[in-house]
Amino acid sequence: MTIDLLSTSLTKNLLSTVLPLLPFNFSRDPYLLLDFSASNPDLTTLDLTNIDVFNDYVFGKLRAAGAVVGVGGYNEHRVVYRNSPHFTPTTDEAREIHLGIDFWAEAGTAVVAPVDGVVHSFRDNAQYADYGPTIILEHQTEGFPRYSLYGHLSRASLVGLQEGQPFRAGDKLAELGPYPENGDWPPHLHFQLMHDMLGLHGDYPGVCKPSERSLWLARCPDPNQWLGIEGL
Repeated sequence: MTIDLLSTSLTKNLLSTVLPLLPFNFSRDPYLLLDFSASNPDLTTLDLTNIDVFNDYVFGKLRAAGAVVGVGGYNEHRVVYRNSPHFTPTTDEAREIHLGIDFWAEAGTAVVAPVDGVVHSFRDNAQYADYGPTIILEHQTEGFPRYSLYGHLSRASLVGLQEGQPFRAGDKLAELGPYPENGDWPPHLHFQLMHDMLGLHGDYPGVCKPSERSLWLARCPDPNQWLGIEGL
């Protein structure tokens, strides 16, 4: 595959050290790019506020494609949030720009640390349509963003966890959570990188207002610069 950033030696070195987040090999195992923007005609006839409809859509698409995981979403202008009060309050501009990459896979799928880090914070963000169980790591890897967020995990992933706890690249960090403990979503991982935590703890915006898009994308760079998944 060809990625422009491979032209720099720093990025070459980082791509060789950043490990897969999930137990899939994206250069070998089949995966499917999933689109939740207005350009996807499927979404005009589906009520994705119905979790059964949403779940059947995601995993039906994966089965039909023979894929083991669905991926996508960074900087995507999503229509899926428009009927959710969590993202679309009645008195303010809707939050519709997705700031991470989603990996749609079966509940219980392992999540591993992509680079060395320590637990910055964690929390069960348990309100409807939120992250559910969430872990944030802090990193000191040169050229890699300072923080990484893992959302929609299982509650068991938080048991015994401690702030400052170290994880080496490749260590199992967590598992994907089932509905409804994962924030009321079809099972998936929300993976996001941040340069600055803004004083937040155990949580961080994963979706922003269109009017603030440039600001938040500068804070939250595209994870695929380091993961190198073709097509994203």
